[in-house]
Amino acid sequence: MILFNKPPFTGNEEQYVLESMHSNKISGDGEFGNRCHQWFEERLECKKALLTTSCTHALEIAAILLNIKEGDEVIIPSYTFVSTANAFVLRGAKLVFIDIRPDTMNIDETLIEAAITKKTKVIVPVHYAGVACEMDTIMDIANRHNLYVVEDAAQGMMSSYKGKALGTIGHFGTFSFHETKNYTSAGEGGLLIVNDERFIERAEIIREKGTNRSQFFRGMVDKYSWVDIGSSYLMNDISAAYLWGQLEKVDDINKNRLISWNIYYNELKELERKSLLTLPIIPVDCQHNAHMFYIKVSNLQERTSLLEFLKKNDILAVFHYVPLHSASAGLRFGKFNNKDNYTTIESERLLRLPLHYALSDKEIKAVIKAIYTYFRSQL
Repeated sequence: MILFNKPPFTGNEEQYVLESMHSNKISGDGEFGNRCHQWFEERLECKKALLTTSCTHALEIAAILLNIKEGDEVIIPSYTFVSTANAFVLRGAKLVFIDIRPDTMNIDETLIEAAITKKTKVIVPVHYAGVACEMDTIMDIANRHNLYVVEDAAQGMMSSYKGKALGTIGHFGTFSFHETKNYTSAGEGGLLIVNDERFIERAEIIREKGTNRSQFFRGMVDKYSWVDIGSSYLMNDISAAYLWGQLEKVDDINKNRLISWNIYYNELKELERKSLLTLPIIPVDCQHNAHMFYIKVSNLQERTSLLEFLKKNDILAVFHYVPLHSASAGLRFGKFNNKDNYTTIESERLLRLPLHYALSDKEIKAVIKAIYTYFRSQL
C-alpha cells in the first residue's frame, strides 16, 4: 500500500524527546521550545515566534489580539480548512467568503476590495499548498482601508513570496505542525508569528492563560497574575523536542519533497498536454515548499472514479476541502460575496497524490504508472 502521508522522521527526534522527558521542565517554553523560537525568529526573520498547541489556536490568539467582536466582518476564501473560519466565528465575527483563483486555488485578490464594508476588520489569505497569495496587492488593500492581515500559512513553512517567508508579511502569520505537514511536532502543534511589535506583549499574555507569567520569568515583574483573557495555548516541551529534530534537517526535508514534486510534475506533463488533467501552477514570484502535489481532472465524477481506481491499486489519494460557504455552519456564520465562479467547480476537480518525506522514487513511479493506466483509453 502506498500511503498518502507518513509523518517525517529524521533520526534525532527520539533522542531529543528523551532529553526533554528527563529535564526539569516539560511544559511550555522549555529548553527545546526556546530553541525552536530562536530558530524561527532567525530563519524567518520575524519579530516574534510563539509555539502553540495547533495552528487553530494560533489563529484564535490572533483573533483575540485583534479584538474581534460581534458584528465584525472577516474576509476569507471559502476554500480552506474550517479552523480559518472558526477562530473568528468564536469571537462573533461574520465571515465574508471570496472566490478563489483557479490557477493557485488561493483567494482572488482582485475581488477583495469589493467585499469591504464599514464592518470589515481583517483579511485572512490562505496560502494553499504552500503557494503564496498575491500579498503585495492584499497588503496594499489592507493598508488603504486600515485593515489587519492574518496569514494562514498552515501549509507554508519554508515557502516564500518575492523572497520573504510566508507568515512574515501580514500583521500575523500562523503555521501548522500537524502530522500531515512538512514538519511535525509529534502529531499536533502550531506557531504564531507576530510581525507588528504592538501585539507582542499581549500575545505572550493571551498564550499564557491571560497571565504575565512570561514577563515574570524574564524578571520584568516581581510576581505574575491574571491580567487579560487567554487560554492554555503553549506547546509542551516534548513536542517541541520532536519538532527540533525536524528543524535541524529542514533543508533536507524540503529538498526531498521538492524532488518528489518535480518527478510528478515532469512525468505527468504528457497527460496535461493531451488535456486529460491539469497540473499545479507556481507563480513566478513564489517559492513553494512541495507541501502537496495535486492534479485536476475534468469533473467530480471523474475524480471519484480515479480515486477508486487508485485505491484498487493500493494507492491512497485524497481530495481536499468541501467549500465552507456550502456547509451548514458556513450558511449560518457567513455569506459568499459576489459569484462562486471557481471555488466549487475547481474544488471538485482536485485530487491530491501521495507526497511525504519517506516516499520512494519507486512508489512515485507506481503512482504515475497507475494514472497513465487509468487514462490509457483516452491517450
